[in-house]
Amino acid sequence: MTKGLMGKVAIVTGASRGIGREIAERLAENGAKVVVNYASSPAKAEEVVGRIKQGGGEARAIQADISQVAEIERLFRETIEAYGGIDILVNNAGIMTTKPIAAMTEEDFDQQFAINVKGTYFAIQQAFRHMNSGGRIINFSTSVAGQMFPTYSVYAGTKGAVEQFTRQLAKEFGPKGITINAVAPGPINTELFTVGKSEEQIAGIVNMNAFGRLGEPDDIAGVVLFLASEESKWITGQTLRVNGGFV
Repeated sequence: MTKGLMGKVAIVTGASRGIGREIAERLAENGAKVVVNYASSPAKAEEVVGRIKQGGGEARAIQADISQVAEIERLFRETIEAYGGIDILVNNAGIMTTKPIAAMTEEDFDQQFAINVKGTYFAIQQAFRHMNSGGRIINFSTSVAGQMFPTYSVYAGTKGAVEQFTRQLAKEFGPKGITINAVAPGPINTELFTVGKSEEQIAGIVNMNAFGRLGEPDDIAGVVLFLASEESKWITGQTLRVNGGFV
């Protein structure tokens, strides 16, 4: 553990569970003041805040539905009111609905794009307006975008958009001294991935990577920590495939 982020202020969206929770705790361990964003799980978010404070860190939970621009604006406003600025944005919040195209509904489609695409884009916009010079934006894609998996078309499509935001906006943020990158995890041992899959399905996917296991949230949090740090200052507009050789 280092204190390389001492005094930095981080927003982690979707931080009440899974990868987001691990990222929030890791950033706090390294000195950042962390806003634990959540949509509908206040008890879980406060549990994350409690764990961070027990470890000597600083955190607070802020509810905001990132599919709504007004809610994103409020999230940033309340963060600035609490901590005086913003240095790190981790756009972790997302949903995944896997269905064959014949079964995909308009509601399924709109919900995934509202959270994964619209939410990410307008959080980036708020960062452009409010983030301190030298800031870091870390978006979330998926390594599934490099495969051809039936039932993942809409989810992978949302993450393709996120990768293009990351690439196309790099030169808009550059003059502000802000980097923008994306992390594309492979299959991770979280509820988002495992729910609805049989043991046989999971085993088949596990066998596709080089290490014969699912990734863990900690595997992703370490890469996010690097991208949030000073050591990553010459990396921008990139998507890092963090997947154990899955693709």
